[in-house]
Amino acid sequence: MTASDAIKNRTSYRGKYENKKVPREDLIKIAEAGLAAPSGCNKPTTSLIVVGDADLLRKLRDVIKPPAAETAPAIICVLTQKIIAYRDRCFNVQDYSAAIQNMLLAAVELGYQSCWYEGHITDADMIGRKMAKILGVPEDYELVCFLPIGTASQSSAYADKKPFEKRVWFNGFGNQICS
Repeated sequence: MTASDAIKNRTSYRGKYENKKVPREDLIKIAEAGLAAPSGCNKPTTSLIVVGDADLLRKLRDVIKPPAAETAPAIICVLTQKIIAYRDRCFNVQDYSAAIQNMLLAAVELGYQSCWYEGHITDADMIGRKMAKILGVPEDYELVCFLPIGTASQSSAYADKKPFEKRVWFNGFGNQICS
């Protein structure tokens, strides 16, 4: 599969997963893809916790309300730190976003599905902090996202996207694409 194929085949999968373990080697490849992402001023702010242990997965799922990814055989938790990269700027959101996108694409390339769960756990109910506590994450890190990883047991639904012509212009806003 090419990178373009992975990009076009990736979707946010929210369905059930097959009861099939994800090999550690594949989880390592996905995590390595995440950590290969660029970071602002080369000051990496993103760390990962890969969870495949059934008891730990159960404990994490118990705090995720409303439930999400209940049947995923693995979860990758994305952590960030606020590290000043340039003047008073911290690029942690850009850093972890790039890492997440790389991991989503690597998962698809390896035949798995996933979904970027961030808003679900970073709201006022502090689900991300509860997950972090279960995983022993220090206070100077924030758990901002989790990615379920597994083989889809249902077909993926692709979201309708706004057409290319309504989102891309050349040489100025609103200029039509010339053939």
